[in-house]
Amino acid sequence: MSTCLSTTKLETGMLAVIATLNLIINIAWFLIIASAIFSWLYAFNVINVNNQAINMIGRSLYQLTEPLYRPIRRYLPDMGGIDLSPLIVLVILYFIWYFLNTTVASALLG
Repeated sequence: MSTCLSTTKLETGMLAVIATLNLIINIAWFLIIASAIFSWLYAFNVINVNNQAINMIGRSLYQLTEPLYRPIRRYLPDMGGIDLSPLIVLVILYFIWYFLNTTVASALLG
């Protein structure tokens, strides 16, 4: 009886870890999309970069997303102003999310 109970607790704990990782992946996904949109608005001069609040948002997005991009940028060649690292990070995050939700979660539930 105790083995069944501990297995259930273990499965519940693992599902909580998977849910937490899903939340982290979703937040990272949102920040990457927001950073890309912000950089386009900045590049096309749609937003006023002299505004202190806008500048603070831009710096915050940069500081939050740059650690995700930096390892990818080391291996990408210079493409003349086109940065593909956000796209590659999004693809990697998607594969991690897919693996967590199909393989790991279904193994725990099935």
